[in-house]
Amino acid sequence: MLLPFKNPRFLLSLNRKDRTVQRYFRSEMKRKTLFPFAFRSLIRTFAARNLKHNKNKQEMSTLTVLIVTVFVIGYLCIALESVTRINKAAVALLMCVLCWTLLMIGPGAYYPEVAPDSLAHHISEVIEHHLGDAAGTLFFLMGAMTIVEIVDSNGGFNFVRDTMKTRSKRKLMWRMAFMTFFLSAILDNLTTSIVMIMVLRKLVQSRGDRLIYAALVVISANSGGAFSPIGDVTTIMLWIKGVITTQGVITEIFIPSLVSMLVPAFILQYQLKGKFDKSQNLPKAEVTQFTKSQRNIIFWLGVGGLCFVPIFKTLTHLPPFMGILLVLGLLWTVTEVFHYNTSEDDTMAKRVSDLLSRIDLSTIMFFLGILMAVAVLQEVGVLTALGEGLNEAFAGNYYIINGIIGVLSSVVDNVPLVAGCMGMYPVAETGAMAVDGIFWQLLAYCAGVGGSMLIIGSAAGVVVMGLEKITFGWYLKKITWIAFAGYLAGILIYWIERMLFF
Repeated sequence: MLLPFKNPRFLLSLNRKDRTVQRYFRSEMKRKTLFPFAFRSLIRTFAARNLKHNKNKQEMSTLTVLIVTVFVIGYLCIALESVTRINKAAVALLMCVLCWTLLMIGPGAYYPEVAPDSLAHHISEVIEHHLGDAAGTLFFLMGAMTIVEIVDSNGGFNFVRDTMKTRSKRKLMWRMAFMTFFLSAILDNLTTSIVMIMVLRKLVQSRGDRLIYAALVVISANSGGAFSPIGDVTTIMLWIKGVITTQGVITEIFIPSLVSMLVPAFILQYQLKGKFDKSQNLPKAEVTQFTKSQRNIIFWLGVGGLCFVPIFKTLTHLPPFMGILLVLGLLWTVTEVFHYNTSEDDTMAKRVSDLLSRIDLSTIMFFLGILMAVAVLQEVGVLTALGEGLNEAFAGNYYIINGIIGVLSSVVDNVPLVAGCMGMYPVAETGAMAVDGIFWQLLAYCAGVGGSMLIIGSAAGVVVMGLEKITFGWYLKKITWIAFAGYLAGILIYWIERMLFF
């Protein structure tokens, strides 16, 4: 089969005035370009689209290039946040507004079926539609983060440290790995990483040993978040979008995710030998005046409520953020009731209000900017063209496509990657693109687990990097190849699962 730019019929179909484009395609035939084929396919798609239409479509191409340029520059600034020292939330918001502003320069080229006097109203409706989709994800995240803050501030996670306490370094490593893996599936990988690092600081005093544990926390948290619909921002996005289901992702991705954690843990255990000193376990500080039973109730109500959210969605068919708000309201009420029997002067309403102020709003603003900027690319047709390019480049091999996406997620933020993929590929009724199809299941796994390959590749890695002062070079030298081995092992296990059982 001839590729489009090698097909004589394709070249003859171009208008005579487009000789420059013909020469470009012929030059592509003569030399082996170093650009990825998927990128050339994207260029080819837009070039062919321009050549088939009139001057307005050429104007659309100019605007499209400008929008893509703004997005790429913003993306690079986000990826190089540690170099530019500019908060990625600020960059994401600027990128979002600039992309939509550029779209408004010539909106008629993108919506030819809409009357000129109705364009402004139509685009307002489009923005509100995308904003509604983004708001569902953002309210879910804010509710989940608040619930975890309530549980943590009232000593709900004290039992985690009591469960992990041991003098054996390897035994502690395995306990920590499994605890992180399952907690991240229930809470989320970012929150679980913070909790586990706080616990490790109480149990491990040697910095050298604690770096090994911290690296495994990142790997275990990302692996655990990949098989749960509420364990990672990317799986939350896919679940809310409706391309994966709770039963499907747990059934098919659990074992690959577990393997992606077990393989690195097995390798890292040989770097830990001996036992800790008896003085390692520091006394536990009481963080509230609640009793132990009250703290346990708060823990199980918060964690159990998070587990109940997917069930609530299935039973009521309401958006997931409604379930989160239900759990938050219930937990808030219970903590106020418990507060009646304490001698503290302030009210629990004020305490929870204070916890709300601790929510990382910059992260919420970052997600808002990214999701709305990706929506612009979806509206102008860039994502569709990119999806077609990837399919042509790899002949629909979704293992390779998602494998590349997973590696990219360790270099750049996985949120825009997954948001882009949701816009690139439409949901089909059957096949790999259907709900719980191979593509969407693998995307959930690869985008989540792939972020472990670099310390900056995931939210969990970034927060652990800040808490434990882990350097990029140390992680790249000591951990990257181990995380990559687990990543490939998980993909292999998923392939075996699909061949034998699904």
